[in-house]
Amino acid sequence: MNEAEAGDPYSAGRVYRISRGVIGFLLRTLSRLEVHGLDHVPDRGPYLLVVNHLHWLDSPVLMVVMPHPIRVFAGEKWGKHLLIGPLMRAVNAIFVNRGEVDRKALREALATIKAGGVLGMAPEGTRSKTGGLQRGRSGAAYLAYHSGVRLLPAATTGQEHVVSSLLHLRRARVRVVLGPLFEPPPVSGKVTTAHLDSFTEEIMHHLAALLPPEYRGVYADVPVVNHSHQGA
Repeated sequence: MNEAEAGDPYSAGRVYRISRGVIGFLLRTLSRLEVHGLDHVPDRGPYLLVVNHLHWLDSPVLMVVMPHPIRVFAGEKWGKHLLIGPLMRAVNAIFVNRGEVDRKALREALATIKAGGVLGMAPEGTRSKTGGLQRGRSGAAYLAYHSGVRLLPAATTGQEHVVSSLLHLRRARVRVVLGPLFEPPPVSGKVTTAHLDSFTEEIMHHLAALLPPEYRGVYADVPVVNHSHQGA
């Protein structure tokens, strides 16, 4: 158990703080990082940070940008990776078995939220191979309904170009846009699959509205939000 798990979820452990500092320095040195909408981030949690999924750099980018320590889901395979594995453990990732209902991971996620922490997850479930949004899965909706937590949408772009840009001696523009908090609609009685599916679509619409058109994928018809007035 690390320092963050043992006490206040907002007191990041030493490894997390050091990792965040090192990654932040590298990210700002090797890319052009822009952040919009930080005024939407609540002072404290709990809340569920829902994001699009482009690259393995998604989590490190959000780790640097967000003022609170966040726990993220990571595929079990990444725990064995020589480079990414230690990084995922440093940020206290919840490792999940893909392709099945991982009840242990769900319990750990719910415990994080109920302790007042911040949980980050991609409703798409898997990384997009095209760069555009894929159809959302019901995991984020399930956690929101079963915990009563608010959701904070975060759209990230550009991190998928960081490595290739460096090979051409360029710095990619990495952009993070945060939107307003929102909640699951009220339900009378038991939460059904239909409720989960409907709210999943709502979550994806919130994300799509924050993304440039070329990143909206199957949600291309969702109107884009103008972020020109939002401060970094």
